[in-house]
Amino acid sequence: MNTDKIYAESIAKEYAPKDNSKLVALRKLDAKAKRPASIFTYTFGIVMSLVAGTGMSLSMQVIGGTLPLTVLGIVIGIIGFIGMSVNYPIYKKILEKGKKKYAFEIVELAKQISEEK
Repeated sequence: MNTDKIYAESIAKEYAPKDNSKLVALRKLDAKAKRPASIFTYTFGIVMSLVAGTGMSLSMQVIGGTLPLTVLGIVIGIIGFIGMSVNYPIYKKILEKGKKKYAFEIVELAKQISEEK
């Protein structure tokens, strides 16, 4: 088996002009529909885990060390855990909204691609 030939063909495919402009457009639309949900989920999840960590640090008296700060830390930690637990349902709602917004365009483009082949 000639591995040099296979390697050369794979590199040539990378630089060859793409004929499937509709397929590329379909991928871009799909990514465009999913992007807002992903951005929100990562941002909100990171912020809520930092809030929960701050609350845990306060409640374990790593930061502060007084009783009022310990109670405040418990409250802040609970808020952080609640935020992390609602992150996925919020993600699903935002994703559904994005898919609904671009559904018609994606379905039409997918039909055109499937009819060509």
